[in-house]
Amino acid sequence: MTDLLKRDLSGMKSYPEKIIQFGGGNFLRAFIGWQVQLLNEQTDFNAGITIVRSIDAGHQRLDSQDGLYTAIVRGINESGKSVSQPKVISSINRELFAYGEFEEVLKIAENPELEWVVSNTTEAGIEFKDSDKITDFPPATFPAKLTLFLLRRFETFNGDKNKGLILLPCELIDYNGEKLKETIKQYADLWNLSDEFKGWLNESNTFCSTLVDRIVTGYPKDEIKQLEAELGYKDNFIVAAEYFYLFVIQGPCSLKDKLKLAQCSLNIKVVDDIKPYKQRKVGILNGAHTAMVPVAYLAGLDTVGESMADKDIVKFVANMLDDEIIPMLSMDKTELTDFRNSVMQRFENPYIKHYLLSISLNSLTKFTTRLLPQLISYVKEMEKAPKNISFSLAALFCFYLGQRNNEDIPLNDDQILLDKFEIWKKSDIDNAVSQFLSMKDHWGVDLTSLQNLEPLVKEYVNKIQTVGMRQAIKSL
Repeated sequence: MTDLLKRDLSGMKSYPEKIIQFGGGNFLRAFIGWQVQLLNEQTDFNAGITIVRSIDAGHQRLDSQDGLYTAIVRGINESGKSVSQPKVISSINRELFAYGEFEEVLKIAENPELEWVVSNTTEAGIEFKDSDKITDFPPATFPAKLTLFLLRRFETFNGDKNKGLILLPCELIDYNGEKLKETIKQYADLWNLSDEFKGWLNESNTFCSTLVDRIVTGYPKDEIKQLEAELGYKDNFIVAAEYFYLFVIQGPCSLKDKLKLAQCSLNIKVVDDIKPYKQRKVGILNGAHTAMVPVAYLAGLDTVGESMADKDIVKFVANMLDDEIIPMLSMDKTELTDFRNSVMQRFENPYIKHYLLSISLNSLTKFTTRLLPQLISYVKEMEKAPKNISFSLAALFCFYLGQRNNEDIPLNDDQILLDKFEIWKKSDIDNAVSQFLSMKDHWGVDLTSLQNLEPLVKEYVNKIQTVGMRQAIKSL
């Protein structure tokens, strides 16, 4: 079996350095790298990527494989068939480390062909620290490094308005583009940079907020021998991801032409406002997960895959999405239904073993952000509580009582909330549910004030406790 870099590469094209990517983890390689590869193959996008990693830490460089790696996309396709699609990614030119090679990183800013900046430095990556100095080489935070990078570009091209860059941060925070721009401006002020630079930063660069969606499971260590046998070569950087992906970019329409979207069929959307897409993902995908976990787990199931093979759980999730979530969202209903169908297919992915307990982390907070907005909207519009979301809330209460078939459930949440349940499990159940619903400091509203919700949740909790989850869900 040969190494990937020793394969015959005569048919592989090299691409000019047009993208600098801060972060080289599994997600970006299976999301950005994979999409850039498709753009290069299907259109005249013609862009190579240089990766910048924050630290070395003994990390093997992708350069050791000539920048090549395999992305394996697996899941249920649009026809409902199980597919596994390996693709060799050849769009990575080189990899640099910010510490020890920062001058090489800054020299990339001098390249007139450079057009794009991509990043995924974790949710905590876009932060401001007033301890960062302009003389640090490099400074600690990603935005401080990027400020020096943009300053080098500004100085190299004498403030040429046509040499600004398009920035696509992929960090999982709301309006990440706006946050990144705001943080860079803080460094420009801290370091007393010129008004000319600040003007060029603001007017010549395009900071886009993004929404990224793809489950990336990373290096498939449990299957690597079988996969290498099927591929016929060794690859130390192989990365596995689900079939579904979505890249939403809030930015000017001109980006559609820059990304050659008319020439290909990638699931990239350039939009005026990313908020509806965020609400759709949180409400449908994340909301379905959060509602499913306590119901399916207390019904004796352990994974999302097992849950999607259970007709009672599937019916519960489908009814909640169709009757209570989608009607409360503001997007086009056809788009919402299409996304709902894709979510149900993703949950059925045979290549991903997603444990319910791993999703259950901080479920009480997740309910507040993912399902409570739709619950409140439904009550206001329909003048009654939604039965499926209310049932999921009752199931959540029972889940946090901490028992399944006389075995302890390993709960993971804020200790203050867990302490409340220690008291409630020894109390009168109806009184405990009332206190649970009236946690205004947690929910942001006293849920006992919502029409019909309190008696409905109490009814469901008592049913779950007396006849068990399986019979309770059948009664819905």
